[in-house]
Amino acid sequence: MASSSEFVNRPFHSLPVERDLVAMRQLIPSATMTARTTAEHGAHEVEIATILPMNWPSCKREDGTVLLGMQATVPGSDVSRGLGQALLSALEADPGTSFAQVEMTEESPRLQDLLDPEGFGPLEIHDDFEFWIDAGAERTDELDEGLKQANDAIMITRAVDGLDHGFWVDAGPKEHLRWVFDAPEDRVIDAIARLHARRESAITDGTKFVGSFRADGLTIPVWDLPKGFGADGVAEHAEEFSKRFLEALNTDEPLTGAERRARGGVLSRQVTLR
Repeated sequence: MASSSEFVNRPFHSLPVERDLVAMRQLIPSATMTARTTAEHGAHEVEIATILPMNWPSCKREDGTVLLGMQATVPGSDVSRGLGQALLSALEADPGTSFAQVEMTEESPRLQDLLDPEGFGPLEIHDDFEFWIDAGAERTDELDEGLKQANDAIMITRAVDGLDHGFWVDAGPKEHLRWVFDAPEDRVIDAIARLHARRESAITDGTKFVGSFRADGLTIPVWDLPKGFGADGVAEHAEEFSKRFLEALNTDEPLTGAERRARGGVLSRQVTLR
């Protein structure tokens, strides 16, 4: 187990929903996923969210529902431990309690210590933040105005059918595909370089590979899409493109000279997300 001060590059490794959690923390504005704590920690139902009001790390609603905010700022150099402590605090809190910050201890658990690997539900992506509101909560003008401001800032995001952990996003003047991989970074970069050297790195005509993110230890290639292309447009080409990309990913042949040169360009367009 990593110490509380040791930097953990891949904080959600070994969780079966690692790619979903990274996407929730780094890419998707509004999404939720149900989870369950281990029997040792009471087998409680938990709702994992991208972000909570005021960017709280966690809260316990009046009805006892516990929520965890993946995009919250947590202390320490292990995001899983910081979020684990946020979750533990909410589990132990009285109903109606929210946490503005996380107080770490030497015994702070990681999410891997708290969550049952078999207790995760599917990722649900939303177009608004209505999940912030308790079903029985009183709606006020102030509450509705806060929701409106948050909803107006959302970049609509969709999971792409046929592309495992591929996410389409409408970023205003452009659309993008962001594809989350848990394969080793070098293999993903090599795959892009192989395709780029053959001029096959585009999804289809009019699309363009533009770079990649390095996020919580995973690699996320990004493509520009024509305006109006949509998630359905990506899905139409998903089978052929996925086959082409995965063949390049699983190739063990050494890179050719052209592919090595292409690799340098691919690496120069990589951005680390914190």
